[in-house]
Amino acid sequence: MPIEIGLWRLSETPERLEFSRIETESRLEQMLAKDISILNPNLLLIGRQIGTAYGKLIDLLALDNDAHLVVIELKRDRTPREVVAQLLDYGSWVRSLEDDAIAAIFEQYTEKYYPDRKGKSLDEAFCEAFDVTEMPETLNESHELIVVAAELDDSTERIIKYLSEEYGVAINATFFRFFQDGEKEYLTRAWLVDPAQVDVQVEDKREKAPWNGEFYVSYGLGENRDWEEARKYGFISGGGGSWYSGTLRKLKKNARVWVNIPRVGYVGVGEVIDDVVPVDSFMVQDDAGTQVPITSLPLKAAKHATAAQNEDKAEYFVRVKWMRTVSAREAVKEKGFFGNQNTVATPRAKKWVHTVERLKKRFGIDE
Repeated sequence: MPIEIGLWRLSETPERLEFSRIETESRLEQMLAKDISILNPNLLLIGRQIGTAYGKLIDLLALDNDAHLVVIELKRDRTPREVVAQLLDYGSWVRSLEDDAIAAIFEQYTEKYYPDRKGKSLDEAFCEAFDVTEMPETLNESHELIVVAAELDDSTERIIKYLSEEYGVAINATFFRFFQDGEKEYLTRAWLVDPAQVDVQVEDKREKAPWNGEFYVSYGLGENRDWEEARKYGFISGGGGSWYSGTLRKLKKNARVWVNIPRVGYVGVGEVIDDVVPVDSFMVQDDAGTQVPITSLPLKAAKHATAAQNEDKAEYFVRVKWMRTVSAREAVKEKGFFGNQNTVATPRAKKWVHTVERLKKRFGIDE
């Protein structure tokens, strides 16, 4: 069933705020164009109202942090058949876009909507948006389709789930609703399918295999996250929003994790020995052998937001007993290795089975 979202003003008697569909539909594209992170914090908007070779206009086009294209189409007042068919048509066009064509789309977008940024390359924008030093070698190895709607009917929901579950199409829908309470305005968002599961679900359908029990972990480096600290103190972490930290809860004691630094390679394998906790509750042993909160040490990891400051934005840690690790400079990377933007995943793709078998040999893991 379509997701129902409600909002109440809490007072002596709770009062429900009314949803304004017309207001949402008329403003939604503008709001997403202004801040695409409202939809997904892992996106860089590179185009708006893009003309295709078929004479149609794509509402919004973005790149995710793996440089995969994401086509975003607003449902507006079209029928389920119309909006989904249009989105699939767009997917058939973007799948063949080469790197130079994608760069040209971004250049036209900045010239039209942000002339003050004229001259900034796609490479520069990507590195700035995702806090990396270089883009992936190839762009558009895969793409995702997203329907954006103020509300979704049963038919559209069935079509989207059918395409995803039966045919492995990377398609999802997100619902935005606009509420007004006097002079204050609110926007809510909910997904049809948990975005953390979309990539894995698609891989599972395309190359279905039994899950091998091995967990994939993406450990993105940044200003407050350092792999050498994770090696020394025995942890993996994620934060900056539930989008990044939520999947850590999949990890239970004795789970084995293979850690990949995006665009760098695999750097470690270990066994989970504790449940997930916020950074301000994570204890480590200092140089004197005393158990202390990690936040008391002069580490990059200690500079993260704590649960006391902001429970949603806090960094969350999982303690790991490392079996084998290497430095980022020695990262293991091979053509055909599995990669995923989610902090934790349980892939069932054949590519993941192959990746683990190769990593066992490279890291010298027998069991």
